[in-house]
Amino acid sequence: MAYQYLLDLALILLCTKVLGLFSQKFRMPQVVGALVAGLLLGPAVLGVIQETEFLKTTASLGVIVLMFTSGMETDINELKHSGKASFIIALLGVLLPLAGGYVAGVFFNDPAVLGSTASGSLTLQNIFLGIILTATSVSITVETLREMGKLRGSVGSAILGAAIIDDVLGIIALTIVTSFADSSVNVTVVLLKIVLFFVFAIIAGVIFIRFYAWWTSKTEENRTQHVIVAFVFCLAFSYIAEEFFGVTDITGAFLAGLLLSNCTTEKRTAYLASNFESISFLYLSPVFFASIGLQVEIESMSAHILIFAVVLTIVAVLSKLVGCGLGAKLCKFNMKESVQIGVGMISRGEVALIVASKGADLGLINTELFGPVVVVVVVTTIITPILLKLAFRDQGPSISAEASES
Repeated sequence: MAYQYLLDLALILLCTKVLGLFSQKFRMPQVVGALVAGLLLGPAVLGVIQETEFLKTTASLGVIVLMFTSGMETDINELKHSGKASFIIALLGVLLPLAGGYVAGVFFNDPAVLGSTASGSLTLQNIFLGIILTATSVSITVETLREMGKLRGSVGSAILGAAIIDDVLGIIALTIVTSFADSSVNVTVVLLKIVLFFVFAIIAGVIFIRFYAWWTSKTEENRTQHVIVAFVFCLAFSYIAEEFFGVTDITGAFLAGLLLSNCTTEKRTAYLASNFESISFLYLSPVFFASIGLQVEIESMSAHILIFAVVLTIVAVLSKLVGCGLGAKLCKFNMKESVQIGVGMISRGEVALIVASKGADLGLINTELFGPVVVVVVVTTIITPILLKLAFRDQGPSISAEASES
């Protein structure tokens, strides 16, 4: 049995913590340091650590726990209140990146220059580039908002709600496009499964709420059991969402946390959240954030590809900032809050990579364009917490956040 993974974990935990503290010196969230640590340790710079299946699995578990904890810390009443706004924000946050990615593809996705390694029509390939840009990875935003005490409140709830709806809209768009490239994909069936998932979530949530409320009242003296049962619920809900309904596991994890927070007391919810935050902070989150940097491999890129990477990154940032920000403005948020929401939706993270991989399997993306996609993921992931910090400057922690910490 190889034990290299132990050394890899030790290096990741050490470097993410050291660089996280270093980033704090510059008044930046610790997550920035963790992302840079992965970049330095990975093939892009030092090449000390290679991405392995173990690290990928651990990173996946890390983002699940992160979103589960976020669900528990989300004010469900605030989330209900921001439902309409979240939908409008998400809709514009999908349409603009979709259009921007398509236009970028029209100018740069030239088979004569790149060499054709994609089998779909050129129009379909360009639309797919837009779909990659519609993806939102809110986990980076969640961690940053938590650090700043801004996870609760109208802005945080609007971002979380929009991210969930964004995920569903992205799945629908991906399904429609892939159905043209893969005859085995049935659009109607996939859309029906998405609807059924939310029906299932409501029914399962009601059943679990009643069971959990009854069971915890009988076992109040052993609260450790509550943490285990909560974790089982999180993992099971994540698995069911992904495996049976085609909805991402992190959406299932977030909804599980949201349901759990609605069936227990505020004190018990705080206890559960603190336990999950401990394991997330000590182990899972550093691996997840570092894993994004580990995926970067700087290979020989032509001038055409380098220019495309820059253009695609600019389009990725501006399309979410303008699209989601405009949606927030239409929903009566002030200008500063609209910018905060737009910035919070910029990060693409692992979601864009998963979508790109799906497209590659179906021949919807030229292999030469994978490099620019990775650049978009890394740049948007690193700059999002930095821009969030700037967007929230001159604002102290929210009252609700301070109350929850006390």
